[in-house]
Amino acid sequence: MAQDEKDPVATWPARENLKVLNHDLVRVDARAKVTGAARYTHDVRVPGMAYARLLLAPLPALKIKKLDLAPALKIPGVLGAVALETDRTRWLGEPIAAVAATTPERAEDGLRAILLEYEREPWAIDEAQATAPNAPKVRSNAPKVSTDGDQASAERACEGAAAVIEATYTVPVQHHVCLETHGVVVDYKGGDEATVWCSTQSTFGFTPDAAKELGLKASRVTGLVEYMGGGFGAKFGLGLEGQAACKLSKEIKRPVHLMMTRRDEFLAAGNRTGGKMRIKLAASQDGTLVGMVADRRRFGGIGNGSMAKFPYIYAVENAYSETLSVPMNLDSNRAMRAPGHPQAGFGMESALDELAYKLGVDPLEMRKRNLKDKVYHRQLERVAREIGWYEHPHRDKPGDPKAEKCIGIGFGVAVWGGGGGGGTECEVRIERDGSVSAAVGTQDLGTGSRTYVAAITAEELGLRLEDVTAHIGSTRLPSATGSGGSTTTGSLAPAVKVAAFNAARAFAARLAPVFGVDAARVQFAGGEVRDTQGAKPALSWKQACAMLPAEGLSARGEWTKDANKRLAASGIHGAQAARVEVDTQTGRVRVLDMIAMQDCGLPLNRLAVVSQVNGGMVQALSYALHEERNVDAALGVMLNSTMEGYKIAGSLEMPRMVTIIDDEDERGVIGVAEATCIPGHSAIANAVFNACGARVRDLPLTPDKVLFALGKVV
Repeated sequence: MAQDEKDPVATWPARENLKVLNHDLVRVDARAKVTGAARYTHDVRVPGMAYARLLLAPLPALKIKKLDLAPALKIPGVLGAVALETDRTRWLGEPIAAVAATTPERAEDGLRAILLEYEREPWAIDEAQATAPNAPKVRSNAPKVSTDGDQASAERACEGAAAVIEATYTVPVQHHVCLETHGVVVDYKGGDEATVWCSTQSTFGFTPDAAKELGLKASRVTGLVEYMGGGFGAKFGLGLEGQAACKLSKEIKRPVHLMMTRRDEFLAAGNRTGGKMRIKLAASQDGTLVGMVADRRRFGGIGNGSMAKFPYIYAVENAYSETLSVPMNLDSNRAMRAPGHPQAGFGMESALDELAYKLGVDPLEMRKRNLKDKVYHRQLERVAREIGWYEHPHRDKPGDPKAEKCIGIGFGVAVWGGGGGGGTECEVRIERDGSVSAAVGTQDLGTGSRTYVAAITAEELGLRLEDVTAHIGSTRLPSATGSGGSTTTGSLAPAVKVAAFNAARAFAARLAPVFGVDAARVQFAGGEVRDTQGAKPALSWKQACAMLPAEGLSARGEWTKDANKRLAASGIHGAQAARVEVDTQTGRVRVLDMIAMQDCGLPLNRLAVVSQVNGGMVQALSYALHEERNVDAALGVMLNSTMEGYKIAGSLEMPRMVTIIDDEDERGVIGVAEATCIPGHSAIANAVFNACGARVRDLPLTPDKVLFALGKVV
């Protein structure tokens, strides 16, 4: 760090001068994860620990007549049982009771011994049941239609347009499928304090509720999130499973380990909203979108569901939409990477694509024509070149469906915020022995925040990444915000940068007399401390640290609006292209290539950015081809509540993936993960049509739907 201003402030150096940041960094916890040393909540074991399991409602709506836990307590090894619901259940999988035992198997035995008597009540778990004239009342508040835009103007614009398409598009309910299921370990043995490990996206978000359940002061409960196996928006707060674990631990005065089973996860851990969109879209002869009328329904279970506003990203001169949440007796939707955007994107991208082909306009050019932000133009052109669009034989009409195997290309774009906010603080410590640490209570969902906490500090102090230790994931560390909406990077990076900057300034002030120069001339670079004008020989980092007092040196930093303006930004773009092969005899779709160009301001770790974008493309591919919750409306059961029945994309289905970081974006840091899963499934669906003329408007793109669209099955 060189200081040449009267009152210097923390800023990012020119990108070409960065030694650690904006490079490919191997994650600091990589070895711990691949060797199994990393301890996830699921891995926590404490002396005297009991294992707990949940009893879930077997049907969508029940009136509980009798709930007798006594038989469970007679099972060998069962230590305790608690009731969570004794009156009525409103959704399939709602927790009713929980049992703790010496082993998970004995806890399962205890669940089977519980006496549960109930009456079935009317339920609605699909659209037909939920919208029937005599539909059961799912929630006390009746859903209302929300509107946006002027309907009369939109209808007139459509009537006078050169081309109009009308179609209905549907998206399924998708599950988060986190590698680590929801759960907690509550270490409470009585007394006035407890420690709670939680697989969560907010280190500081669950301890107040845990303290309330345990009857303790919040300050006496330590929350830990050492490692976690994914969240994607589903893991905020203590949750019903955490409440159950706390109740059991309080009852039996022993630590309790409660991790949801995979079946529990599918039934009671949230999901991505399903939906239906009836869209009328109109354009002038040159492809300019002039009118849009949409009727949208959100399927969020007992929740409201989510779907981004129409028109989505593209400009439409006159647009009107109606949106209705359709309540059902199923688990509520929760946030899932870019809530509401993948759904809205599929409807908008598909309708625009259909309209382009109807007009005979290149769908790439039509997208650019209706995107006001020129960043999209640059990104679309780049992914188009990378995937071979300009050499593609059929760009304004689909390929020949009579061919046995057809190749097609499709496109999609994304938008997201990704900015930060207040509530994050960091402490950087420099010890006399030369060791350096950066401490902040934030969690790492697997996106790499632990690594860039160390990397930002190393960059500021002129050290290597391995010279800094990052301490995260504890409520005993400085505060941090939760990880949602891709806000972690925008909130955390400025706080760490300011803390490291303040530590460097304080250290420089201590060393200035040693060099006999003003502190502004003290520079930290290459593991040395130097006078920028070279009046005296440089000191090694350890030599310089040896001059500190015994307690070392520490400095703090926090996110502020001023720091955010200098160090972070918000608002990102992204464009993706997909190339697919369609077997017109079987209807099978194979994705060959996916290309993404993504901006994110300053990339802190280029390797991690690529990883995030690749992960988003994989999620989108899985959404496009495989994933959907299947429930039997008559029986009131979920048919695929296992990983055998709920299909996700596997390694053999991975295409060639190319991620291009948009280095023309010269802003500060911006969170990137959310946007990456928005356009991929739409690009794949559009590529299927481009390949062979099969327009599948209902995800996932299973072979039967492709064959139906080709007219080969009825």
